[in-house]
Amino acid sequence: MLLTGCQGGGAAAGTPTSVAPTSASVSAPAASSSSPAPSSTTTTIAARVVVLDPGHNGGNARNPSVINKPVPAGRGQTKPCNTTGTATNAGYSEHAFTWDVTQRVGAKLSAKGIRVVYTRDDDNGVGPCVNERAAIGNRAGAAAVVSIHADGSDSAGAHGFHVAYSNPPLNAAQGQPSISLAQTLRDSLRSGGFAVSNYLGGNGLAPRNDLAGLNLSERPAALIECGNMRDATEAALMSTADGRQRYANAIAAGVLTYLS
Repeated sequence: MLLTGCQGGGAAAGTPTSVAPTSASVSAPAASSSSPAPSSTTTTIAARVVVLDPGHNGGNARNPSVINKPVPAGRGQTKPCNTTGTATNAGYSEHAFTWDVTQRVGAKLSAKGIRVVYTRDDDNGVGPCVNERAAIGNRAGAAAVVSIHADGSDSAGAHGFHVAYSNPPLNAAQGQPSISLAQTLRDSLRSGGFAVSNYLGGNGLAPRNDLAGLNLSERPAALIECGNMRDATEAALMSTADGRQRYANAIAAGVLTYLS
């Protein structure tokens, strides 16, 4: 994995229902008296908060003094505030891929009544730092925090997705809840036709102790590396709207399964 690649393109697939990463953005909306009674499944899921964390940001490369600043990363470590991310060999950036996929995931979750909070508002800014991304999920009281990334390995033949979670756990949420979230996302991506990584982790899962967003989370959290942007086949898929929708469909389905 490139150090800049982990902690796209095109316009967002839809306008999110909640984008401000502040505590004010997570209060549940008032129910409309004219709304039809939800089904039992919708009642279970509706009004839950899910934090979606699109990796990196479009302005990071122009602001090295900001993103290189050390911040707490958990387990007594520090890490750079953020990184630039990776890109395909043709120049399609990870930050654009993650932004686009995350918007597509958010649109599908919002349609189910889920309150979606994003860790960044657009793909033109800087950061936020990795510790602040974790803090957004904590302040939101998120039922699930899902970080979306793509990898940038130059190893010959390296391809496939993996889902990371904090290990060993530092709190109860990082134990079975996060493991279950990671496993459910893994299963959904695999059911969506995506191959598990053949070069990182095992069976599509990667327990990690070095990722700040996972180490500092007090909510169930997982980080998805959707694939290797340096692999020609996966790069081609990530670079199309249809491919990004496939990723989004699988991720959203995994979140919904986990919440239910």
